[in-house]
Amino acid sequence: MSTEFLSMLQLADSFFPAGTYTMSNGLEALSKRKKIKADELQVLVRTHLERQVGPADCCALGAAYASAKAGDIEGAIRADQALYAAKLVEEVRNASARSGANLVRCVAAFSNDALLAEYAKAVNEKRAAGMHPVALGVACAALGIPKHEAGAMFLYSFCVGMAGAALRLGVIDHVAAQKMLHELGPAITAAVKENVDKPLDLMWQFAPAIDITQMEHEQLDSKMFIT
Repeated sequence: MSTEFLSMLQLADSFFPAGTYTMSNGLEALSKRKKIKADELQVLVRTHLERQVGPADCCALGAAYASAKAGDIEGAIRADQALYAAKLVEEVRNASARSGANLVRCVAAFSNDALLAEYAKAVNEKRAAGMHPVALGVACAALGIPKHEAGAMFLYSFCVGMAGAALRLGVIDHVAAQKMLHELGPAITAAVKENVDKPLDLMWQFAPAIDITQMEHEQLDSKMFIT
């Protein structure tokens, strides 16, 4: 068993203090307005994978990872800025930046990687927002986690976050959540394969219905989640 594998488990664990468990990615708004049913949840998560977090977040993660491995801090910052600009919903954009800043600050506390330290400094100086997928890509490069595994970890963790939010909102139960995560395996694998090696200028996302739902969440009077 390698230390890189253990590092991957550490970053993927909900115990890691990035704060992604506080995000529902618009699911809370759908739940409050009775617009989501248990049998529709997997379609929603798959749409995120295929049209939003796959072609945008996973692409930015891969570009940041490649830049970090090459010692190119400006490349990592470009990936950060590109993803920040691509996130149309303020609540989601800010939540990603907060969780990414938390992640890189924590990893920098136990890693001596020079590029990671430079990126953490850029985030502290506001030259980079600290977008979560970019921060994760830089951290995984620093810890020796392979790029495709990093992409799979990010997308799987995203799906777990959606499943956990659905569970707390009463949309599904534990068994249904685990069944959904198992069945999403091929979609996660495909999203990583299609996006993690793409150049940054091919990054895209198009899921207007999801964007609108996330905007609606910003207007809720009371919230369990920050997105």
